[in-house]
Amino acid sequence: MSVAGDRLQDTARQAALALPDVSHGYPFTPGLDVYKVAGKVFLIVTDDPDDQIITVKCEPEHARAYVRGYASITPGRYLDKRHWISLGPGPGITERLVTDAVDDSYDLAVERLPRRDRPGAR
Repeated sequence: MSVAGDRLQDTARQAALALPDVSHGYPFTPGLDVYKVAGKVFLIVTDDPDDQIITVKCEPEHARAYVRGYASITPGRYLDKRHWISLGPGPGITERLVTDAVDDSYDLAVERLPRRDRPGAR
């Protein structure tokens, strides 16, 4: 069953906050809730009720597959379109898909950190 926009965003926020060493705030604009690990952005949630999307990091080949496979997944808004995707409510967008996308995005951000800065390295 597809998730509605507010549930999509709530699912993404809960998934992000369940991960180690995550911080969040509004560093860019009041309408973008940004989630980071060790200072690296991995999730952006829009606070616009008319545009309920989340944006996550994604491997380029996976990003292309998602965009081809789901009408409500587009190249990342305002970001590098090869490495970010935006998910909105629509057919096939499930809570599991959202959670997996957030987890994958977090993992991509963590693997690009120096080992000493990774969660659990202290």
